[in-house]
Amino acid sequence: MTATRIAVLIDADNTSPKHASALLEELAKYGVSTVKRAYGDWTTPQLGGWKTELNQHAIVPVQQFAYTTGKNSTDSALIIDAMDLLYSGNLDAFALVSSDSDFTRLATRIRESGMTVYGLGLRKTPQSLVAACDTFIYLEVLGKDAATGQPSGPVDAGDDTPDDPPLPNLQSLLVRGINNASDEDGWVNLGALGNYLRTASPSFDPRLYGFPKLLSLVEAQPFLTVTGSGSGTKVSQKGKAAAKKTTARKASATKEPAAAPVDEVKSTRPVVTTTTRKRAAKKAQPSG
Repeated sequence: MTATRIAVLIDADNTSPKHASALLEELAKYGVSTVKRAYGDWTTPQLGGWKTELNQHAIVPVQQFAYTTGKNSTDSALIIDAMDLLYSGNLDAFALVSSDSDFTRLATRIRESGMTVYGLGLRKTPQSLVAACDTFIYLEVLGKDAATGQPSGPVDAGDDTPDDPPLPNLQSLLVRGINNASDEDGWVNLGALGNYLRTASPSFDPRLYGFPKLLSLVEAQPFLTVTGSGSGTKVSQKGKAAAKKTTARKASATKEPAAAPVDEVKSTRPVVTTTTRKRAAKKAQPSG
């Protein structure tokens, strides 16, 4: 099976070089980064920290001079290149690395063409851009405790700024996911739950809540029950699945027993009464 080909377009004016290694490692989970470009005015000292990262990861720097003060011409250069790449037909997905809402329309336009869009930005990224992507990954969670796989604590424990939006209520999100993706018995496959959560909330990520994987997150919730292992792992609300089975058993036990079959074969033997017997006896007596 051919790996997904991803175009990684980085708004260097809006992204710190310290995230370069981690974001490319994260994107490797989804496919191969066949195009890697970073956009900015490389004549400015503000982008000096990118030089080492560009060389280390073979990221192509795209020079865009700031012709007018206060106008971000970098955005325009990135959008133009993205559209050229979109029509080239050599890609399967795009990764837009920026926290700038100006790329919202670009993300929706690419998705309208049937391609997947991965967004990567800071927690301060406006919701419009987050919602415009198939999957949005917050840069703050990347690289945390990747080696140990241990919970690192939720992002909002100290990484947030006052402008960062609050995280969605975890219990509400999980319960809604189970209710919408579960079978008739109240159980949902862990993979199906994960797919629903990412579709319903593009920025959903267990690492935002301090857990490396979805499995460890659901196992830590006191209101959930987890059973099985591997691809057969299933989740339900505690007590809900059992309640459904109990209700089914009660309904079965209270069913009225079927009526006994009626004998439809009626006897053809004539009814013998007392009067009939007297008449027969009288006829049998000899005359005289």
